[in-house]
Amino acid sequence: MTPMTTEKENPQTPAPPAGSARRALAGRLSWGLADQAASSVSNFAVGIYVARSLGVTAFGVFSLAWVTYGVVLNVSRGLATDPLTVRFSGVSDASWRGAVARSTGTALGVGAAIGGVCLVGGLALGGRVGPAFACLGVLLPGLLLQDAWRFSFFAAGIGRKAFFNDLVWCVALVPAMVVAARVGSVAAFVLAWGASATVAAGYGYIQSGILPRMTQARGWLREQRDLGYRYLVENVSLSGASQLRAYGLGAIAGLGAVGAVRGAELLMGPFLAVLMGLSLVTVPEAARVLRQAPHRLGRFCLLLGGGQAGAALLWGAALLLMPNRLGELALGSVWHSASQLIAPITLGVAGAGLGTGAAAGLRALGAARRSLRSQLFASACYVGGGLGGAAVAGTVGSAWGVAAATVSGSAVWWLQLRSALREHHQDSIREVRTP
Repeated sequence: MTPMTTEKENPQTPAPPAGSARRALAGRLSWGLADQAASSVSNFAVGIYVARSLGVTAFGVFSLAWVTYGVVLNVSRGLATDPLTVRFSGVSDASWRGAVARSTGTALGVGAAIGGVCLVGGLALGGRVGPAFACLGVLLPGLLLQDAWRFSFFAAGIGRKAFFNDLVWCVALVPAMVVAARVGSVAAFVLAWGASATVAAGYGYIQSGILPRMTQARGWLREQRDLGYRYLVENVSLSGASQLRAYGLGAIAGLGAVGAVRGAELLMGPFLAVLMGLSLVTVPEAARVLRQAPHRLGRFCLLLGGGQAGAALLWGAALLLMPNRLGELALGSVWHSASQLIAPITLGVAGAGLGTGAAAGLRALGAARRSLRSQLFASACYVGGGLGGAAVAGTVGSAWGVAAATVSGSAVWWLQLRSALREHHQDSIREVRTP
């Protein structure tokens, strides 16, 4: 059994020369951005293709399946890959390989268990929504395993392998989407998207030479329970809030409103690719900063969050200036309703970007209680703002409610990080004084 490693158990690693450290960081960030670009291109292509092919109502059905996948993905990350990136970033190869076998096995088990529930529920539900959820259930194991490989590679600092894995997904997606377009149903598009991800998941095994060990998932959960279960609640509260908002918005304003929100989010796709690409490496990088130069962690998080927030505002401003012809070319009939949501969604993404800097710091510090507290508050605000706004002013009101909630949640993240940094500093002083 591989022993758990935490920041307090490991002595601080001597910092490498500043120039080489910056080059190494730039290299890891570049692979993170390249990987997320590949991932986001596939997601963006699927969203655009479905929106143009099936119209706003069917796109709303697809969006419900997509949001559900996001919830399950965050369950898998909380239990499997988040503890991996916190505790096994920059460790020995033997320690990393053992952890990855158990972590990917856990992700595969989560996909099998929840996928079975989705399959049965979809078959029982029927109608427009049921077939899409049944197809999602069949392909969840492959989808979650592919994501687990990505995080495993970034924990080891070999982001190029994550990039090529996502590139394989993109290549496999092309013929799958052609077949789905001929069928012309939401279920067919879900199958195309999930099957191509499963191909990439198989390629991840070839890249790593590590066999996922589902039989060791229980041991992994037991070893990581101090972080894993808190990260599970934290992640599920985030994606669950998004799902509740989508379901509630659909009930209040109709499936077309769900499609409009998803369409506006697609317009933010290129920037979200940058944000998500950075998120793949921010926790491992924050953990490295903490080990090598703990006094720089706060500044690192501030630069990270502030940079993302500023970039989101610039991208949103560019979208507001985009001609209607380009918008209609991208989203078809979805453009008219989605374009009204650009301003509030931009503000919400900027608030989320600012908060991710603080979240990375809390993860690196292992302050799971504080990050959980922050996320629960932010999620409650998200659901309340999104549904309250929808009840008052429909789709546009929901978007502005979410924007206000996201900015408020970001403030709480930073307050919690400030307190955690103070506690860490005090603990370090006590350790130095203790003989």
